[in-house]
Amino acid sequence: MITITDIATQRIRGYLEAENRPNLALRFGVQGRGPGGFLYRLVFVDAADRTPSDTMVDAGLFHVFIDADSAPNLAGVTIDYVEGARESGFRIDNPNPLWADPLASAVQKVLDDEINPAVDAHGGWVTLLDVKEGVAYVQFGGGCQGCGMADVTLKQGVDVRIKELVPQIRAVVDTTDHAGGTNPYYQGDARGASPVA
Repeated sequence: MITITDIATQRIRGYLEAENRPNLALRFGVQGRGPGGFLYRLVFVDAADRTPSDTMVDAGLFHVFIDADSAPNLAGVTIDYVEGARESGFRIDNPNPLWADPLASAVQKVLDDEINPAVDAHGGWVTLLDVKEGVAYVQFGGGCQGCGMADVTLKQGVDVRIKELVPQIRAVVDTTDHAGGTNPYYQGDARGASPVA
Protein backbone atom coordinates (compact mmCIF):
# COMPACT_ATOMS: atom_id res chain seq x y z
CA MET A 1 0.00 0.00 0.00
CA ILE A 2 2.73 2.51 0.98
CA THR A 3 6.51 2.61 0.59
CA ILE A 4 8.84 4.07 3.19
CA THR A 5 12.37 4.82 1.96
CA ASP A 6 15.37 3.63 3.95
CA ILE A 7 16.27 7.13 5.15
CA ALA A 8 12.67 7.80 6.26
CA THR A 9 12.61 4.44 8.06
CA GLN A 10 15.84 5.34 9.89
CA ARG A 11 14.45 8.76 10.89
CA ILE A 12 11.18 7.30 12.15
CA ARG A 13 13.04 4.59 14.06
CA GLY A 14 15.28 7.26 15.64
CA TYR A 15 12.25 9.24 16.77
CA LEU A 16 10.66 6.09 18.16
CA GLU A 17 13.82 5.28 20.15
CA ALA A 18 13.94 8.86 21.48
CA GLU A 19 10.41 8.42 22.82
CA ASN A 20 11.76 5.55 24.96
CA ARG A 21 8.31 3.96 25.13
CA PRO A 22 7.79 0.38 24.00
CA ASN A 23 4.93 -0.64 21.72
CA LEU A 24 4.64 2.58 19.72
CA ALA A 25 3.39 2.59 16.13
CA LEU A 26 3.14 5.32 13.52
CA ARG A 27 -0.32 6.56 12.55
CA PHE A 28 -0.36 7.99 9.03
CA GLY A 29 -3.40 9.59 7.48
CA VAL A 30 -4.94 12.40 5.49
CA GLN A 31 -6.25 15.16 7.73
CA GLY A 32 -7.57 17.36 4.95
CA ARG A 33 -6.72 19.20 1.77
CA GLY A 34 -4.85 22.46 1.48
CA PRO A 35 -3.60 24.85 -1.17
CA GLY A 36 -0.69 22.54 -1.99
CA GLY A 37 -2.58 19.24 -1.95
CA PHE A 38 -3.32 16.71 0.76
CA LEU A 39 -2.52 17.57 4.37
CA TYR A 40 -1.07 14.61 6.25
CA ARG A 41 -0.66 13.57 9.85
CA LEU A 42 2.20 11.43 11.11
CA VAL A 43 1.95 10.73 14.85
CA PHE A 44 3.11 8.07 17.24
CA VAL A 45 0.39 6.09 18.96
CA ASP A 46 0.32 3.15 21.30
CA ALA A 47 0.07 -0.13 19.40
CA ALA A 48 -3.13 -0.83 21.36
CA ASP A 49 -4.75 2.17 19.60
CA ARG A 50 -5.13 0.17 16.39
CA THR A 51 -8.79 -0.06 15.40
CA PRO A 52 -10.38 -2.97 13.51
CA SER A 53 -10.84 -0.78 10.41
CA ASP A 54 -7.18 0.33 10.31
CA THR A 55 -4.86 -1.02 7.65
CA MET A 56 -1.59 -2.11 9.24
CA VAL A 57 1.65 -1.87 7.26
CA ASP A 58 4.65 -3.75 8.60
CA ALA A 59 7.63 -1.44 8.03
CA GLY A 60 10.07 -3.92 9.53
CA LEU A 61 11.21 -1.90 12.53
CA PHE A 62 7.75 -0.55 13.34
CA HIS A 63 4.11 -0.75 12.24
CA VAL A 64 2.11 1.92 10.44
CA PHE A 65 -1.64 2.29 11.04
CA ILE A 66 -3.77 3.86 8.30
CA ASP A 67 -7.41 4.70 9.01
CA ALA A 68 -10.10 3.48 6.62
CA ASP A 69 -11.03 7.00 5.45
CA SER A 70 -7.43 7.82 4.51
CA ALA A 71 -6.54 4.48 2.90
CA PRO A 72 -7.99 5.15 -0.59
CA ASN A 73 -6.05 8.44 -0.81
CA LEU A 74 -2.78 6.84 0.32
CA ALA A 75 -2.54 3.88 -2.08
CA GLY A 76 0.89 3.96 -3.74
CA VAL A 77 2.28 6.71 -1.50
CA THR A 78 6.00 6.96 -0.80
CA ILE A 79 7.23 8.50 2.46
CA ASP A 80 10.74 9.91 2.12
CA TYR A 81 12.98 12.11 4.25
CA VAL A 82 15.02 14.90 2.69
CA GLU A 83 17.72 17.10 4.15
CA GLY A 84 18.95 20.16 2.39
CA ALA A 85 19.38 23.90 2.53
CA ARG A 86 15.96 24.55 0.99
CA GLU A 87 13.94 21.68 2.40
CA SER A 88 14.28 19.31 5.34
CA GLY A 89 11.77 16.84 6.69
CA PHE A 90 9.41 14.14 5.57
CA ARG A 91 8.21 14.35 1.98
CA ILE A 92 5.11 12.51 0.83
CA ASP A 93 4.90 11.54 -2.84
CA ASN A 94 1.24 10.80 -3.53
CA PRO A 95 0.09 9.68 -7.00
CA ASN A 96 -3.61 9.96 -6.10
CA PRO A 97 -5.79 12.82 -7.36
CA LEU A 98 -6.76 15.41 -4.77
CA TRP A 99 -10.44 14.85 -5.58
CA ALA A 100 -12.12 11.85 -7.22
CA ASP A 101 -15.33 13.85 -7.76
CA PRO A 102 -15.14 15.91 -11.00
CA LEU A 103 -17.25 18.69 -9.47
CA ALA A 104 -14.88 19.03 -6.50
CA SER A 105 -11.93 18.96 -8.92
CA ALA A 106 -13.48 21.82 -10.90
CA VAL A 107 -13.98 23.91 -7.74
CA GLN A 108 -10.41 23.14 -6.63
CA LYS A 109 -9.13 24.37 -10.00
CA VAL A 110 -10.91 27.71 -9.51
CA LEU A 111 -9.35 28.03 -6.06
CA ASP A 112 -5.88 27.10 -7.33
CA ASP A 113 -5.92 29.22 -10.48
CA GLU A 114 -7.81 32.34 -9.40
CA ILE A 115 -8.89 32.64 -5.78
CA ASN A 116 -5.75 31.61 -3.90
CA PRO A 117 -3.34 33.69 -6.00
CA ALA A 118 -5.54 36.73 -5.23
CA VAL A 119 -5.88 36.21 -1.47
CA ASP A 120 -2.22 35.16 -1.19
CA ALA A 121 -1.32 38.83 -1.64
CA HIS A 122 -2.91 39.36 1.79
CA GLY A 123 -1.33 36.31 3.42
CA GLY A 124 -4.40 34.10 3.14
CA TRP A 125 -5.78 31.08 1.36
CA VAL A 126 -9.06 29.26 0.82
CA THR A 127 -9.28 25.50 1.22
CA LEU A 128 -11.99 23.30 -0.26
CA LEU A 129 -13.23 20.87 2.38
CA ASP A 130 -15.95 19.07 0.45
CA VAL A 131 -18.65 19.34 -2.19
CA LYS A 132 -22.05 17.82 -1.39
CA GLU A 133 -25.32 18.21 -3.28
CA GLY A 134 -24.15 21.30 -5.17
CA VAL A 135 -22.71 23.03 -2.09
CA ALA A 136 -18.99 23.77 -1.83
CA TYR A 137 -17.73 23.89 1.76
CA VAL A 138 -14.64 26.06 2.14
CA GLN A 139 -12.39 27.25 4.93
CA PHE A 140 -10.35 30.44 5.06
CA GLY A 141 -6.80 30.30 6.44
CA GLY A 142 -3.83 32.53 7.14
CA GLY A 143 -4.65 36.22 6.99
CA CYS A 144 -8.18 35.41 5.84
CA GLN A 145 -9.10 33.68 9.11
CA GLY A 146 -10.52 36.32 11.40
CA CYS A 147 -10.26 39.03 8.75
CA GLY A 148 -12.97 41.67 8.89
CA MET A 149 -13.32 41.40 5.11
CA ALA A 150 -13.72 37.61 4.93
CA ASP A 151 -17.48 37.81 4.42
CA VAL A 152 -17.05 40.31 1.57
CA THR A 153 -14.33 38.16 0.03
CA LEU A 154 -16.63 35.14 0.22
CA LYS A 155 -19.78 36.80 -1.13
CA GLN A 156 -18.29 39.14 -3.73
CA GLY A 157 -15.32 37.09 -4.82
CA VAL A 158 -15.15 33.39 -3.96
CA ASP A 159 -18.88 32.62 -4.23
CA VAL A 160 -19.38 34.61 -7.45
CA ARG A 161 -16.33 33.22 -9.25
CA ILE A 162 -16.94 29.59 -8.32
CA LYS A 163 -20.58 29.80 -9.46
CA GLU A 164 -19.54 31.49 -12.73
CA LEU A 165 -16.99 28.81 -13.61
CA VAL A 166 -18.74 25.80 -12.05
CA PRO A 167 -22.46 26.44 -12.58
CA GLN A 168 -23.42 23.16 -10.88
CA ILE A 169 -22.45 24.79 -7.57
CA ARG A 170 -25.50 26.50 -6.08
CA ALA A 171 -23.90 27.70 -2.81
CA VAL A 172 -20.52 28.24 -1.20
CA VAL A 173 -20.43 27.88 2.59
CA ASP A 174 -17.63 29.27 4.76
CA THR A 175 -17.01 26.88 7.67
CA THR A 176 -14.15 28.92 9.17
CA ASP A 177 -14.05 29.74 12.88
CA HIS A 178 -13.20 33.40 12.35
CA ALA A 179 -13.30 34.08 16.09
CA GLY A 180 -10.31 31.73 16.36
CA GLY A 181 -8.15 33.98 14.19
CA THR A 182 -5.51 35.92 16.09
CA ASN A 183 -4.18 39.15 14.67
CA PRO A 184 -5.23 38.67 11.04
CA TYR A 185 -2.83 39.99 8.44
CA TYR A 186 -5.38 41.85 6.34
CA GLN A 187 -7.60 44.49 7.91
CA GLY A 188 -10.40 45.87 5.75
CA ASP A 189 -9.98 49.34 4.35
CA ALA A 190 -12.52 52.14 4.52
CA ARG A 191 -13.88 51.28 1.06
CA GLY A 192 -14.70 47.69 2.08
CA ALA A 193 -12.93 46.29 -0.97
CA SER A 194 -12.34 42.56 -1.28
CA PRO A 195 -8.99 41.31 -2.59
CA VAL A 196 -10.79 39.07 -5.11
CA ALA A 197 -13.86 41.12 -6.00
